[in-house]
Amino acid sequence: MAAIEICADCSVRDLALCGSLTDGELTALNALGRRQHLTKGETMIWAGDESVVCGNLLSGVLKLSASTADGREQIVGLHYPADFIGRPYADAADFTVTALTDSELCVFPRKQFEQVLEDHARMERLLLQRTFAALDEARSRMLMLGRKSAEEKIAGFLLDMADRAGSTACRASVEGPITFDLPLTRGQIADVLGLTIETVSRQMTKLKTAGVIGLPGGRAITLRDRAALQERAEPA
Repeated sequence: MAAIEICADCSVRDLALCGSLTDGELTALNALGRRQHLTKGETMIWAGDESVVCGNLLSGVLKLSASTADGREQIVGLHYPADFIGRPYADAADFTVTALTDSELCVFPRKQFEQVLEDHARMERLLLQRTFAALDEARSRMLMLGRKSAEEKIAGFLLDMADRAGSTACRASVEGPITFDLPLTRGQIADVLGLTIETVSRQMTKLKTAGVIGLPGGRAITLRDRAALQERAEPA
């Protein structure tokens, strides 16, 4: 029961791996867990370093990145609340994990976490299912990058960000448009979507001119016409 009480204030428990665990499995996992806070721009894991921790993202947004041959950073993925971070059974980290916003995680020592998985086969299967789901999502993203136009990519990205914004988004009225802050710069958006920063800016301005979105300033985005944005996100 103690583990359930400790986890009671977890904002993503029902969505994360822990949400599918029995009381016994949760107790075993909780014995290893600790909270870790990351400030915006802080790196949690460096590519090539020993893989020492894994865990669940509770709040914030993290980026996975790799370095190209000429030293440039390439963003290869994003982590959102309830996502699993790290890779069990891997001695070294493949990608660098950095906080795009202030973030909080529940982390576990990797080797001890592996032992818990081996002692609780159902938990291991649940993690495998989440891993396959993440792989399917990555494949869908690759297909999107290869098939969609710049406008479709930007529109789809903004819809996804709006859905992920959750409690951080705000409305002037119950039925009014939502406003939220993008966790990425336009240059980083360009990296994620396989576009140039000029194309990202041009498409944002195009959507603003059409009255589909608003650009209040900074990284803030207002979705003025979600239906129109949805229409632009789908191939003609």
